[in-house]
Amino acid sequence: MKKLIPAYIRVPLIFFTVFGAMEYFIDSGDHPAFIKYPMVSVFLFVFLFLLIAIEVTISAVDAISYQLMTEEQRAKLEDAKSLSLSDIPFIKWFMGLMIKSKPVESEGELLLDHDYDGIKELDNDLPPWWVYLFYACIVFAVVYLVRFEIMGGDNQEMEYQKEVAAAKIAIEEYKKTAPDVMDESKVTLLTDATEISKGKTIFMEKCVACHRPDAGGNIGPNLTDDHWILGGGIKNVFHTISNGGRDGKGMIAWQKNGLKPTQIQQVASYVLSLQGSNPKDGKAAEGDVWVDPTASKTPATSAVSVPDVVTPTKK
Repeated sequence: MKKLIPAYIRVPLIFFTVFGAMEYFIDSGDHPAFIKYPMVSVFLFVFLFLLIAIEVTISAVDAISYQLMTEEQRAKLEDAKSLSLSDIPFIKWFMGLMIKSKPVESEGELLLDHDYDGIKELDNDLPPWWVYLFYACIVFAVVYLVRFEIMGGDNQEMEYQKEVAAAKIAIEEYKKTAPDVMDESKVTLLTDATEISKGKTIFMEKCVACHRPDAGGNIGPNLTDDHWILGGGIKNVFHTISNGGRDGKGMIAWQKNGLKPTQIQQVASYVLSLQGSNPKDGKAAEGDVWVDPTASKTPATSAVSVPDVVTPTKK
């Protein structure tokens, strides 16, 4: 029996099906798998070669078998080759149900009396498939009208907006409990001894080269006094460690260089715990005295007015 799909269609179809499956299942990032992984290209080449070889072999076997057939067998083979999909009983029945067309020989029964310059008209009914599709469109239109115009159903844009809003709520809920989601707007000063100890460990590993083990300052400023170049307090210190110091000569941005937000919170809290420790031979103060703007002010007890912030000479 003649193959339903010719070899010149079958071979590319099988090859590109395998090719697409490999590209889909192999994670190769932004590059195609056959470019990123040379072994994939080798496999595809060998697979295509074998596929062609199999087709050639089958064709050769068919040719030899045909030569060995008797005239009667060849006649039966030719009859089998003339079969098509429309000869399959189920397909034949289905097409007749959907089309219900009459053979050309019976068209005389359908002729109408109309005659336009020798052109006559057939009284054919609409094909059933067209009628069914027309009724389906009417049903769909009624359902659509009731669902979206009468009952106020969400259209695609509204569904998208609701999904985005739900996703934002889910993200915010996740941030409330996620251990490594921290930023300067919600960071708090840690006072627990265990957290401070973790911050000290990070400080000794990352910060002593510039600030000395006692935080007295070396290349970087003294971290034990009340002067700050980029602002004091947990939020400012967290921001400085995360995003780096002054351009060109300040500290690197540790959030991009290996420290997680919770680790930055720990080391910032440890640094602030060293306030007033006054290490020996500490570096001279730099920057301005920082006073927490949210702290309550103590009422003055004398007639002399004392300013809240003392601004020293910049270093």
